[in-house]
Amino acid sequence: MEFTRFTRQNVIANSLVVLLYLAWSFFFVGLRSDQFFLISVYLLTFYATPRTRKFVLAFSIFIVYWIIYDSMRVFPNYLVNAVHIAQPYEIEKGLFGIYYHGVLQTPNEFFALTHTVFLDLLTGIFYLNWVPLPLMFAFYFFATGKKELFFGFALVFFITNLIGFVIYYLYPAAPPWYYAVHGNQFIADTMGSRAGFIHFDELVGVDVFKNIYDKNANVFAAVPSLHSSYPVILLYYASKLKKPWVTICLSVFTLGIWFSAVYSGHHYIIDVILGLSCAIIGIIVYNYVCRIPKVKHWLAQYAKII
Repeated sequence: MEFTRFTRQNVIANSLVVLLYLAWSFFFVGLRSDQFFLISVYLLTFYATPRTRKFVLAFSIFIVYWIIYDSMRVFPNYLVNAVHIAQPYEIEKGLFGIYYHGVLQTPNEFFALTHTVFLDLLTGIFYLNWVPLPLMFAFYFFATGKKELFFGFALVFFITNLIGFVIYYLYPAAPPWYYAVHGNQFIADTMGSRAGFIHFDELVGVDVFKNIYDKNANVFAAVPSLHSSYPVILLYYASKLKKPWVTICLSVFTLGIWFSAVYSGHHYIIDVILGLSCAIIGIIVYNYVCRIPKVKHWLAQYAKII
């Protein structure tokens, strides 16, 4: 299927999609400048050239993910089930507790007391790349014509997030930094926090993480750590390139993200393990579903479009 530039059908379809999204945001989510930026980029790339049109259609999977995640503001998970605050903390301490000065601490508490400038910088750098690096590889898969790797990565990413979102609503859970600040007290509509990454912001002199976490759609979504899922998916598909140095580098990146999640106080080790599990389940589900004839046919048709 070939999309011609500025056809009546394309203009009408895109206009309806944009209007529906704006209406949804206005009445439910709340309008923000980043939403208008997203719309502008989408329309510009769709109508600019045939090549950019294929690009935005391919990456629309990630746009849909972002819209779903952002829309979680409409119906927070703490309205569905009670938020677990002390339970994850106690489980973490029981499984991975560290004695420091004679007191049993969670790894998060231990790192908060023993953080160093080197690790503050290193973990901040790792965490800043949890989005750019996977997207760079997705672009590489797309640009080099490795459609099977691109589809696999994009759809496993989407499936894994859906699994994570379901768990968010089944088991709302507070992150370590929340317990450190508020204890076992539930406070709805709590603002996001950069937690341990405040040290990174202070070192570089820019509120990088503050600006990121101020836009957090849901504080009580610590279980599982989807930040820990993404590098696993990336590592799995990048390893198919059969380039050992790439696999080694991404293995280090994956371990770095996991460590940073715990070091910064954003996740417990149990959250990381569950995030890894979600990625593995996502990969298994996709590898099974993509063999179904109708799905295989749909993927083939989608491949022709992009």
